Amino acid sequence: MLIKRLAALLSLLLASASFMMPAHAQQQPQTDLPRTQLSVGLYKIDAQVAQTPLQREIGLMFRKEMPQAEGMIFVFEQPATQCFWMRNTILPLTAAFVADDGRIVNLADMQPMTESTHCSQEPVRYVLEMNQGWFAKKNIKKGAKLGGELFAAGKR
Repeated sequence: MLIKRLAALLSLLLASASFMMPAHAQQQPQTDLPRTQLSVGLYKIDAQVAQTPLQREIGLMFRKEMPQAEGMIFVFEQPATQCFWMRNTILPLTAAFVADDGRIVNLADMQPMTESTHCSQEPVRYVLEMNQGWFAKKNIKKGAKLGGELFAAGKR
């Protein structure tokens, strides 16, 4: 009798847990985030803005493709050492860790579907993810400055 009750309870818990799973458990990419226009040198970037904890957690997971001039910028409440990994991320990406004034602190190439961490070399509020190789092809390196409304606030 006790075993039947435990089995029924377990079944109920598993059924209710499926309704409480986070959005990323559904394995759907998020493509409807707000966008902002960024620039670096002569290049323009159409960036999705991930600013809530859930948006940042999902990031570019499950995306199968991303146009070359697009990316995703992660916005945090305050500067800190930011670390990223590529769990459930199919696309190879490069992360640019960016200071409040738009300066690229460091770049990190990240391999798909791994849990290796890639961290900022100093506290940053922003991380811009682009298709891997985008920065290299455009000769954009550490120290380059991103422009856009997000960074205008950092010049206060």
